[in-house]
Amino acid sequence: MEPIAAENNSDNINNKESSFQFQTSTYMQKFRLYETLSNFYMIGRNKSRTYWRVLKIDRLDPSELNIREDSTIYTESECSELLRRVHEGNISTGGLKFVTTCYGIVGFIKFLGPYYLLLITKRRRIGVICGHNVYAVLKSEMIPLPNSTVNSSINDKNEIRYKKLLCSVDLTKDFFFSYSYHVMRSLQKNLCNNDPDQVLYETMFVWNEFLTRGIRKHLKNTLWTVALVYGFFKQTTLSVSGRDLKFTLIARRSRHYAGTRYLKRGVNEKGRVANDVETEQIVFEDVSDGLPTQITSIVQNRGSIPLFWSQETSRLNIKPDIICMCL
Repeated sequence: MEPIAAENNSDNINNKESSFQFQTSTYMQKFRLYETLSNFYMIGRNKSRTYWRVLKIDRLDPSELNIREDSTIYTESECSELLRRVHEGNISTGGLKFVTTCYGIVGFIKFLGPYYLLLITKRRRIGVICGHNVYAVLKSEMIPLPNSTVNSSINDKNEIRYKKLLCSVDLTKDFFFSYSYHVMRSLQKNLCNNDPDQVLYETMFVWNEFLTRGIRKHLKNTLWTVALVYGFFKQTTLSVSGRDLKFTLIARRSRHYAGTRYLKRGVNEKGRVANDVETEQIVFEDVSDGLPTQITSIVQNRGSIPLFWSQETSRLNIKPDIICMCL
């Protein structure tokens, strides 16, 4: 049995709605990707369609990640006019073409050749925490940045091999995210330490921290990316004494020193234990309007014993002797 080092803490939160009011109006939740011969243009908007932004990604230099964000906040009609002008300005090279609709950038990655753009192209809502939606990934797509005329090693044998290795990671299994709720942190931390300057992508539970490092460094924000948490998320409604309660169970697995059970044991040189998991149980009253006034959250941490130790798998495969009984 895997040893467990656990820490339990709980909190009852009453009437703290003001500290839990994230600015959801500025969170972009839907994006459209367009392309010209020299650039990608990503258009992002919020849920109420009142906030529109433009992101420009260079396609001519496959070895560098060149991203520029338009600081202008557009209306829907202004954004359409901008796309029309971009199309007219590139009509001699094919104009502006629609590529795909997406729901956030997972990140950028570079193997031996050009950069690739990783996108979430389908999502599914799996729960709501105090008015903030939580989603699972249904489909993702990897798009090379350079166009077909740029000389790059996109079809190199080793390049194809590395792409297949990345694509073998199934984002549709056990990854979840939220635009307006910091799902990588417990409810208690979100209520008590909602510091806007804190870099939440560098926490132990954001699995695409490395993939988003380049775009976050360029833009100094996380408007276009989503923070993927790996683990378990389940929400259901319970009825107790005539009151409907939302019961939520979240397990967040650390990206540090993770691996299969018998190959990752103990602690590493950086003090990170193997297969560290934070499990949180959240219960609140299911109200139709506003935020619940009473919330309970219990957090438990588990992981391998923080000692330097390992285990030989061969000793576990005990093969019994086969005895033939002849009648």
